[in-house]
Amino acid sequence: MLNICIVAGARPNFIKVAPLARAVIRGKADGKAVDYRLVYTGAETDPTIEPTLFDDLGIPQPDVCLGVDCVNLNELTGRVMSEFDSYLSANPTDVVIVVDDLASTMAVAIVTKKHGLTLAHLVAGTRSFDINMPKEINRLVIDGLSDLLFTAGIGSTSIATREGAELAKVYMVGNILMDTLRFNRSRLVRPAVLDGLSVNEKEYIVFTLNRKALLADKANMKAMLTAMCRAAGGVQVLAPLRPAAAETVRPMVAGCPNFHVIEPLGYLEFGYLTANAKGIVTDSGNVAEEATFNGVPCVTLNSYTEHIETVKQGSNVLVGEDADRLAEAVADMVKGQWKKCSLPDRWDGRTAERILQILFELQ
Repeated sequence: MLNICIVAGARPNFIKVAPLARAVIRGKADGKAVDYRLVYTGAETDPTIEPTLFDDLGIPQPDVCLGVDCVNLNELTGRVMSEFDSYLSANPTDVVIVVDDLASTMAVAIVTKKHGLTLAHLVAGTRSFDINMPKEINRLVIDGLSDLLFTAGIGSTSIATREGAELAKVYMVGNILMDTLRFNRSRLVRPAVLDGLSVNEKEYIVFTLNRKALLADKANMKAMLTAMCRAAGGVQVLAPLRPAAAETVRPMVAGCPNFHVIEPLGYLEFGYLTANAKGIVTDSGNVAEEATFNGVPCVTLNSYTEHIETVKQGSNVLVGEDADRLAEAVADMVKGQWKKCSLPDRWDGRTAERILQILFELQ
């Protein structure tokens, strides 16, 4: 029996590990000797995880919640290490799969290796090359400890091997986020807000914002929002923002009649909103990856991306935090003057199948 522990540290992680959980469930139903447990490092009452999320993703809720909920990253790391150590001591496990680059992910990786277990890192080899970013340190530690590095593309594979990872440990399996998008393509739900605002498909721009650094620089944030609204012209901008971001943004767009701060949406509604948008402006790498899959023009409010494929082949354009560059990109978006794009290699919705097959072969 192959006992797999899949660990999620935040809401976006569930979206990426859901295809793995579904692949294991299918394999088990087909008679394969495999099972999994889904562990969430956070609290069961986490407000960022809506009640419908797991139904939307087609997976059961986490088997275990470690219950760690604190702001200080060093404290969080220590507490997750302690709780996950207790979990591994009580539950037979052959391989632990971690995803992305959170402090909780790094904590789980360290404990896994202290127990002498196989550690697999999903979405490995991503780098910002800014060592001052806490997540960059997490990435370096997790990749350095991992026995299996599952990368999303050629760029990430090159980074992993250039940093000294053995070729036998690195597997370019593709972008697992595409598995979730393909699974949900026919399940997306048209949000009621479109009817409420009398807005049709391909007639609006979606705006999302989460990065604390962007929210903290209020003067520049206001300049970017003003420039975006002006460049959008008569096109409506729909912004499903969580409370902290909404509180910051709402007074900044009081004079922009085409900007609408709306309530956060469930996964299937948000997926519909972005898949049918005229364009997207975001600070989220995941949203930019989804835009590439859907062929929707996307502007990212950052100077780098962990998945350069979204820029080189996909629909993504980086503008940093520059209001003028943002305005130029949005104007092109509104005019329909966007670059040609295509899907990167292995962004085909079969990543989870590849990962499970690799794990079986390595038993």
